[in-house]
Amino acid sequence: MRVLIQLRPSAEIVAAVLDPGVTTTPADVADGLPGVVLDPSFTPVAVPRPVPPAGGDPLSMNQSMTFSLAAEDASVLVRGEIADDELAARLPLLSAYRRDVVGVFSDPVIEPNITCGGDPPVGDWHDVERLLDVGGLAEDGLDGAGVALAVLDTGINLEHVVRHLGREAVLDKERSWMPGSVDGTPGAFEVDHGTMCAFDTLVAAPRATLLDLPVLLSRRQGGSALDGLLSDAVAAFAHLRDVLTAQPEESRALVVSNSWGSFSPRWDFPVGHPGNYSDNPAHPFNVIVASLEQDGADILFAAGNCGRDCRDGRCAYPDRPIVGANSHSRVLSVGGVDVRNERVGYSSQGPGRLSQRKPDLCAYTHFSGSKAFGDDAPDSGTSAACPVAAGVVAAVRTRWPATRLTPGQLRVLLRRTAEDRSTVGFDYDYGYGIVATKGIRDALRRKACA
Repeated sequence: MRVLIQLRPSAEIVAAVLDPGVTTTPADVADGLPGVVLDPSFTPVAVPRPVPPAGGDPLSMNQSMTFSLAAEDASVLVRGEIADDELAARLPLLSAYRRDVVGVFSDPVIEPNITCGGDPPVGDWHDVERLLDVGGLAEDGLDGAGVALAVLDTGINLEHVVRHLGREAVLDKERSWMPGSVDGTPGAFEVDHGTMCAFDTLVAAPRATLLDLPVLLSRRQGGSALDGLLSDAVAAFAHLRDVLTAQPEESRALVVSNSWGSFSPRWDFPVGHPGNYSDNPAHPFNVIVASLEQDGADILFAAGNCGRDCRDGRCAYPDRPIVGANSHSRVLSVGGVDVRNERVGYSSQGPGRLSQRKPDLCAYTHFSGSKAFGDDAPDSGTSAACPVAAGVVAAVRTRWPATRLTPGQLRVLLRRTAEDRSTVGFDYDYGYGIVATKGIRDALRRKACA
């Protein structure tokens, strides 16, 4: 089984891991762990220590939680494998053999949220532009200019995006990132799922700056061309932490779009096991997600395509399919509607596992847009809805950086202004409703005059 091993080595080693000018290897951190084959291609990643308020629960990840990356507080992750038939025996021995072992966590397979289907597109991306009133956003100066918009997926083909948008687009190669096992150039990957996602982010934020992080292109033994490991997302988020903290604090803006998730408990420890991912806020990736949001990043995840009406064939959770970081309280979990404002049958329904009130809201999907999968194929799944919503967030960030409107405040604003599709304000089909830019613009104007 592939695992993530969390250790608390000496402060000197943690400081070296945190220093971008120093190269550290897994052996520097965790050499000699019995029964573990370390992965030398995975660069050790620092994990911040959650610091709860006085008397608070260290696992709650509530909005008052802070995080420390000081060398004396942070821990370090390495990736490795333990033979399946030795797993039960080896896990308790690791912490007994090495006192600096904090925990052993699952490294589940992550996959893009490709839709089930065959249904033709409903409308096109210009309908989405109209429904989001992109022209009105631009009139208010909300077009994404200067906002970093990271797409964690299968890589972006910028030439394809530009050709089908009919206008220029910006991609920052220097601030992009890829796993060590991936060859290629940011913005020049094969046209696929990630290209669709990049296109869809630019519908509402045409002047945003794309960052390309092809986490789903990493290879694992027996894997397909379109899946990766959660550990690669851990490393990607660590890179984005550096991107974010390098920005001037007064104009800090980073939007992170994630159209992927874990579909099956097969690659995870059971619920209740300390190494579990799906239901465990203490899993290192869930901690890193919370810490990046605390630093000022807006993080969006697709709710998934495990809706009761049209489940993706990979969906293996018997219930509550919005799992792990996709259900985190500090992210926007995005379901899908078509341009007729009707929920698409494959959009996953709540409750979520880390936070019950998921999805947060819905955005548009199943429209003709990027043509990444052919001229007649829609941009579909919550995979398209998530980047559409990410574009709206990036548009807001043009004039409202995180120091002016925190990620938590922006999530509340998006929920309050969403077009309610129920009679109760929140439901597990639509969340708080469909993203509505008129309400967002009106609320921002009122806030600016307050």
